[in-house]
Amino acid sequence: MKRLVVAALVASVLFLHAPVVRAYESDSTSVDESSQYEDAFSHPLRLAYYLAYPIGFSIEWLVMRPFHYLISRPYLDHFFGYTPIGEEGSYERMGEHM
Repeated sequence: MKRLVVAALVASVLFLHAPVVRAYESDSTSVDESSQYEDAFSHPLRLAYYLAYPIGFSIEWLVMRPFHYLISRPYLDHFFGYTPIGEEGSYERMGEHM
């Protein structure tokens, strides 16, 4: 079972973070401005960002989103105390108690 989980994690990281290959138009000779190097890319915290972003992205999609799906089910929302975002602080709901 552990091998299956590790294989799924490795496959998802490789699949989700594979470099995106963009097809450029053949008649376009100009270079896209977003691919130009800037001095901000050499900041030391940028390296930490490059290392932490895939971890956070994977945790969001593999852990947090399935967990949210589970607790937001109609038969489990009262057990977990889940309320949709639009309902928890609306003025209409506050007016009911006055």
